[in-house]
Amino acid sequence: MHYSLIVYTFSLLNFIIHLIFFMKTKINVFLTGTLLTILIIVINFSCNNNENSGSGGIAIVDSAALKIERGKYLAMNVSGCMDCHSKRDFTKFSGPVIEGTEGMGGEMFDQKFQVPGFVYARNLTPDTLYGIGKWTDDEIARTITRGIKKNGDSLFPIMPYAHYNQMSKEDVYSIIAFLRTLKPNNNQVPDRKLFVPMSVVYPPLKSNSLDNNVKPDVTDMVAYGGYMANIAACMDCHTEMVKGSFKMDELFAGGFAFDLDIFKVNSANITPDSAAGIGKWTEEMFLDKFKHFRDPASYSTNPGKANSIMPWVLYAQMDDFDIKAIYRYLRTLPAVNKVVVKYP
Repeated sequence: MHYSLIVYTFSLLNFIIHLIFFMKTKINVFLTGTLLTILIIVINFSCNNNENSGSGGIAIVDSAALKIERGKYLAMNVSGCMDCHSKRDFTKFSGPVIEGTEGMGGEMFDQKFQVPGFVYARNLTPDTLYGIGKWTDDEIARTITRGIKKNGDSLFPIMPYAHYNQMSKEDVYSIIAFLRTLKPNNNQVPDRKLFVPMSVVYPPLKSNSLDNNVKPDVTDMVAYGGYMANIAACMDCHTEMVKGSFKMDELFAGGFAFDLDIFKVNSANITPDSAAGIGKWTEEMFLDKFKHFRDPASYSTNPGKANSIMPWVLYAQMDDFDIKAIYRYLRTLPAVNKVVVKYP
């Protein structure tokens, strides 16, 4: 029962008890008895109705909708699922996702992305032949968080499952719930071709079980921001790689080079260094950088060689609080005095 209904019910019950004790006539006693019977029926119906809602009623529908909405938010605006697993239009700034290609996969990643070979973003739509339509939720969860596909193959870690490995179980299964809502697409993605065995590049994983993963409470803004930065895999793009390995002493210090033929760009230093990073940025400046790209006019034109691989259009839709939390987390990182030339 809803709290308000409980209050009203006990108020009415109290009124009826007073009637019973203070009214003397048989008619009044009969009326109050009738009212009490009706009240008991209403309470019983309300309780049963509330219990039934847990197995297909309104509460379940609301819960499922909220789960899908959370999954959509993470997949579209935080964890970058739709960034890599859709087609992007780089004739516009930051390559917004082309409508209708969400989740279809097919994007190739090669040596320009520090991949020793060729790997392709998989089809994440519910297509039963080329997508994940026949996969169980647990099989998808294992792929997202451990990089192990339904058939047992391991994914190349350009898919940041080492980060997703620390995502809360609730968030992982919310993403899965959203993926189930995508329009099936029969795009057949080519098989990968690696020049090294997967055992050489499979990363260490911090979590052995999703059940042990905890999303920090929002009241601890720094810890929560660290959680969001991790599942957004900020480190992977904002840390330079040398021969396939991250420079661990320069985490988040930028310098990862992206060469897309049509433009070349280096990722920015987002450590709190005051000269080379974001040390002089206020929280509002950081937030405004994202909010700027909520206006379609900011990415509707072709910037030519002054383009960005950063999916600003998607990240711009992140919640203001989450963006601020990430900023506060970044402020706790070691400052790295590394000057990055944005366009080499």
